[in-house]
Parts: sequence; structure tokens; C-alpha cells
Amino acid sequence: MAISMTTTSAKKTDLKKVRNIGFIAHIDAGKTTVTERVLFFTGETYKIGNIDEGTTVMDFMSLERERGITIGSAATNAQWNGHQVNIIDTPGHVDFTAEVERSLRVLDGGVVVLESVSGVQPQSETVWRQADTYEVPRLIFVNKMDRLGANFNYAVQTVHDRLGANAVPIQIPMGAESEFHGLIDLVARKAYSYETPEAIEHVITEIPDEYLEAAMEARQNLIEKVAETDDELMLKFLEEEEITDEELKISLRRATIDLKIFPVCVGSALRHRGVHPLLDAVVDYLPSPIDVQGIKGVDPSDESVELERKPSVDDPLAALAFKVVTDPHVGRLVYLRIYSGVLEAGSTIYNSAVKSRERVGRLMVMHADSREEKKSAGPGEIVAAIGLKATVTGQTLCAQDSQISLEQISFPDPVLSVAVEPKTRSDQEKMSTALVRLSDEDPTLVVSSDEESGQVILAGMGELHLEVIVERMRREFNVDATVGAPRVAYRETVTKVATAQGKLVRQTGGHGQFGDCTLRLEPIDSGGGLLFESEITGSTLPREYFRPIEQGFREAARSGVIAGYPVVDMKAVLVDGSYHEVDSSEMAFKVAASMAFKSAMGKGNPTLLEPIMKIEVVTPSEFLGDVLGDLNSRRSQVQSMEARGEAQVINAFIPLAETFQYATHVRSITTGRASFSMELDHYMPVPKSVTEKVIGN
Repeated sequence: MAISMTTTSAKKTDLKKVRNIGFIAHIDAGKTTVTERVLFFTGETYKIGNIDEGTTVMDFMSLERERGITIGSAATNAQWNGHQVNIIDTPGHVDFTAEVERSLRVLDGGVVVLESVSGVQPQSETVWRQADTYEVPRLIFVNKMDRLGANFNYAVQTVHDRLGANAVPIQIPMGAESEFHGLIDLVARKAYSYETPEAIEHVITEIPDEYLEAAMEARQNLIEKVAETDDELMLKFLEEEEITDEELKISLRRATIDLKIFPVCVGSALRHRGVHPLLDAVVDYLPSPIDVQGIKGVDPSDESVELERKPSVDDPLAALAFKVVTDPHVGRLVYLRIYSGVLEAGSTIYNSAVKSRERVGRLMVMHADSREEKKSAGPGEIVAAIGLKATVTGQTLCAQDSQISLEQISFPDPVLSVAVEPKTRSDQEKMSTALVRLSDEDPTLVVSSDEESGQVILAGMGELHLEVIVERMRREFNVDATVGAPRVAYRETVTKVATAQGKLVRQTGGHGQFGDCTLRLEPIDSGGGLLFESEITGSTLPREYFRPIEQGFREAARSGVIAGYPVVDMKAVLVDGSYHEVDSSEMAFKVAASMAFKSAMGKGNPTLLEPIMKIEVVTPSEFLGDVLGDLNSRRSQVQSMEARGEAQVINAFIPLAETFQYATHVRSITTGRASFSMELDHYMPVPKSVTEKVIGN
């Protein structure tokens, strides 16, 4: 762990020259390689890190280096052309989707890395949708142009076809596959040429004659697309007036920030090609903290009052905690994005989520796993704070005399669980400590205990996620644990409308307990969650009992009637009820609602739902039959097949329960040549035979 002893003074940062960006993409598209080249060319590192050799700066965990994948998002910063570029490298694997979610929440811009052969892949779609949610402006970097089968136009077309996004090339490649030797900047009308296969630096030249026609056509297309977003430019374009490079750049920047255009760059990060022009594009087209709107929030004491904080040192402090890590040297680090005001080391601030004061001990600027101390930080900065004891991911830190609560970060529910048991008594205590720390870091890791068996249950986003957690317990906390077989997080719902009464009448000495309500349960569309409404008026039942009835229903819905799994996709409607002037209480109505729910659910033809994964398998054509046969034996539904060069791509839906050990199996039937990726898509009713097996367990 490298520790910089220098302390950065609180110099005033020009916010126009700050870029907060993240590299996001499908697994293996080359995000970490792009980041490593960026750090090298900006002078932040003096040796180029290599994933295969395990020498990358950003993948600094030993597990990441061994597996060659990114597990946790890493933050760093670099200087380029007088601009400060704060970078977050995120994981591509869907099991670590929370890392992408929380990074996108605090970033101003993103670079989506696409692979030149495959274009948009399933997890590219997932991260794109996440970025859409947070309205993050994006550049697209088509990477690996030196690979066999590289096709720039195909990759750009997949963005239009699969994402419905207005991707417009601002660069085009010169050559492809082994002939890829540079690129043409369509805005500046210059060529970046790499004169030898080993060349790290480019030479800027005029556009070579053989590419001139294609480049002018692509530039014309770029001007046309940008003009569609800018009335002044459109007028010039229609009147065939000369549009200057500067005018084009200004309009393109505006269109990118407004999410109307997603500029496309090209290169091969492994061979250092296209990294300089990509950095130029980040500075030229992605927003600074002052280009995006002020952050919106609510008053914690009255959530109906909306507030806004502008990216200014004159506004009161507002910062969002987006990541917590336990550092072996300095303890608990809380990563913060500061939106307004100034945060000073040693100051006391207010956590509006837990309504308590926190003291900031020290502030650090992170550079992967090394760090530099800082006295203060202002708007647009991403820093790590030491000393915050109660703050967890998604909470807002603000000035006590000017409180605000920013929107929380939403994380998906876990889909898979395993039981873990410590091997020895001495491991018991260490395991408790490890799990407290790991669940503090990872909001998608849910730790609970099974009351019947006394086992500790870990629930997470997939096999790899849980495997990594158990391995981290062993390495970082010295805990040896036995891990049980994975269990699927099933859900329950009703398939028809059912009504039932719940009535609690209990007479004891003194006041009795009386609660009576009738609930109608109705199935709703998949993904609808749990809804509650009332059809009765306050004259039938006092309104003060509506909330306890809803609470009783929601608490009872945590455990269904088939196998005790949580209930989803259902609406409960309060249709009738009665009360007693003396004996009725909120607790009595909670119990009555629970009774009504259980009874109605039993009548509503309840069914078990299982998580269905969207899977994409890429296999050499000769193994297609074996792979399809195996998928069919796993209750999958093949949606489409397409040829991609020499390979076949199969898109299918497959129940999560059928995917355990799939990675090992698909490798064995294709001699290790097939690859696949999966993500949760929806829930579906479980076949009767499987339901019996689940209930039997």
C-alpha cells in the first residue's frame, strides 16, 4: 500500500476543468486496460499495467489479479491538458452490478467501452440502462480494433439496434484487425497514425488519400447529426455555409451533455492506440460539475419540501456517501462525492439519514489503493473520509444548519443464497466481524440467520459474488468456513383474485383486543412489487387503522403460504372492517390484517416464482448442437441464434436454479472455447414438479 505523505492544500479548483468519469462495459470489453493506458499517458504511472500479468493499478485486490476481472470499483485521478480527470473503473460482471450502480450515481459522465467484434453485449445493455436512469452523458469507445473479426461499423450499428441510442462516430479507424494502424479525427480532420506495430506514441498527419473520401462522408454525417440538435448550425448546414471546427465542437459538446448524441471513438487500448484522442474527447465533450444541473434533494424534516444545491463553494455542504471500504492500514474509508459547499478535515458534519453528527478525521484523494492526504475538498470532488463511524452507502452528509437529504442509491435484491458455518469455535467470532465489515461495504450482500437450523445465510447477486465473499473472508479475515449448496431466492404470488376476513377477538382481564378487516388480494404485472389501497371510507373504519392494516399486510407478505418465501406482484385492497370503541388498537388491526392476508392468499391459487436469467452463449459452430442440447436439458427457452464471424451466439432465458456449475460444464463440452454471460431478467411461475422439490427441501 503506497502512502503519500504530502498534504494537498485547499487550493481553489476551477470546476470547468474537472471531469468525473467512469469506465463502464460488458465483462472483457477492456475497461481496466483502457484505464491503465490513461494513467500511463497522463503520467500517473510509469509502467503500463497488464491484466494477464496481474500488474494493473486499478485491479489491486489479489483476487482481482488472480481472476483477471474487476470486483470492486476503484477511484483515481489524472491530469490531462490542464484538466483534472477523476476516474472510476467499474466491474463488468453482472454479479457486481452494485458497484456500477453506485458509481453512476455520483459520476457526471461515462465512457462505455464496446468490443469491436461483438459490439453491444448483454451487460453493455444493463450498464447503459443504469446510465440512462441517472441521465449520465456518455462517450462510446470501440476497443480491440486489432482483434480478428473487428468491425467498427457493425459495433456502432449494434448501439442503434440494441440500445436505440444516437451513436455518432467522431473518429473512424484506419484499417482493422492486424492492419489497424491509426484513426481519423473527423472534427479536426487529422489522422493519428502509429508507424510501427510496437509504437506507443502517435504521429499526427493529414488524412491519407485512400481514407479521404470515407472520412469526408463520415464528417458530413457527423455535421448533419449535430445540426439536427442545433437550429443555428442547421441553418448554416442547409445554406451550405462553412461550419468551423470550433462551432462543430461547441454544438457537439452541448448535444452530448443533453443526451441527444453519444460520440463514438475508436482504438485498441492494449496496443495503446486511440487513448490520447479518447482523453481529448473526454475533456472536450463530457460535462464538468457545473455543466450538469444542481443536485436535487428534500428537507429531512419535511420530505414534501424540495431543495437544490448548486455546485458552488457558496452553497451549504451536500455530499453523498457512495462506497465504504475497510482499509487494512487506516480502517474504515467512506467515499464521498461532494456536490456543494466545502468539506474540511477535522470538521463536524450532519448525517441526515441517521439524524446524527459525524466528525471527519482526515480526507484522502484516492489513487486505486494508494492515497494522498487533503485538508479540504469542494464541489465536484471525489474523496475518501476517515473517521465516519455511522455513515453507510447512500446516505447524505450536510451542514447541520442547512439540512438536505439526497436521493438514495437503489440496489437490486439478492437472487442466490448459501449457508456458511465456521469450521472451528475460534472462527465463529472472526466470521461475525468479517460479515459485519463485508456487508457494510457491499449493499447487495444480505446476512441473516436461519432460526430453525441456526446457520448463517449469505444472500447475494450470483455464484461468483458469493464465491468472492467467502474467499475474501478467508484471505482478509482468516476465517475458514464450510459453504452449503446455493439456494435460489424464490418468490410467491397469487394467480387469481381472492377475498378473506381477518378477525381478532381476544378478551382478557381489563381491555380486550378487537380488530376486524377484509382484504381482497389481486395479482398485478411482474415487477409490480406490493401495493395497498382502500375502497372503504373513514365512516366504516377510522382512518387511523388503515396504516396498521397496511403494515400487518406487508409484514405478513414477507413469508408466503407455500414455502415461506417473500410475496411479490400483488395488490391488497381493504374492502371492509369493523372496530370496537374501547378494545380496538393498532396492534389488533395489524394481527387481523395478517390473518386476512394468509387466508386470502391460500384461496388465491398461490404459486411459486423463480428468477429467470437472460443468458448469451458464444460458441464455435462445431459445438452448437451440444450447447443447445445442454441448454434444453436445463429448462431454457432459446430466443434467438445468430452467426458472429466463426462463432454462433445463442440468446436464451434460463431458470437460475439450472445454472449452478454451468461455467464448468459449458467449458468441458466445448473444450474451453465457449463463453457466456448472464443477468437477472424476470420472475416466472415454477413448474409443479419443481415446486414439489422446493417445498420438500
